[in-house]
Amino acid sequence: MALIPPPGAPIERAPRTDPSIDGDLRDAQEKEFEKGLLLTTLDKAVAWAQAHATWPAAFGLACCAIEMMHVQSPRLDIGRFGAENFRNSPRQADLMIVSGRVAQKMAPVLRRVYDQMLEPKWVISMGACASTGGVFNNYALVQGVDKVVPVDVYVPGCPPRPEGLIEGVLVLHRKIGAKGVPASAELRGHGPTPTSGARDHVVDATTPSGRFRPPDEVAS
Repeated sequence: MALIPPPGAPIERAPRTDPSIDGDLRDAQEKEFEKGLLLTTLDKAVAWAQAHATWPAAFGLACCAIEMMHVQSPRLDIGRFGAENFRNSPRQADLMIVSGRVAQKMAPVLRRVYDQMLEPKWVISMGACASTGGVFNNYALVQGVDKVVPVDVYVPGCPPRPEGLIEGVLVLHRKIGAKGVPASAELRGHGPTPTSGARDHVVDATTPSGRFRPPDEVAS
């Protein structure tokens, strides 16, 4: 039964001491939901996932491959960056690390492995021999693996330390995940694409500063 106020009683309600009494109970839940809400685009989300889950192909060529194996040791632990899952099948890999000199007889094999890898795929040229031929300036070796496959990141050194390879992987992560930058195979004929955050001693192959000089030009 409804209570009717007596005649002459004030119509307005007495003020309450706690202003949250009349508040919506869903306000607190909405604030908690906003803390865990992330807005992005589908392309950026896919690029972020690809950048932090690169699967390298188990493909070693020379002494740089020993340094590449060392990045999986407990002291370095490349698994912190999602690249510890070296795959023995190119159909399960999307990152090729060319670690060592490339002989003329090995070039077709390397290209076939690259063609069998997943799309999109990326290439890291590890060491001076893979990047420019190194000290082996002769007819038996390919003077730069970019003559065989498109290269995304160069890691110079003879041989480079494992930390250098890890930094090359991080530079590649920034290329893939920052704005969904495509692989260098897709950039051929479209001009260079700048990459933010690349350090001086790990060179991005798609930037103007990423050109390695041949031995004759260095000597001059």
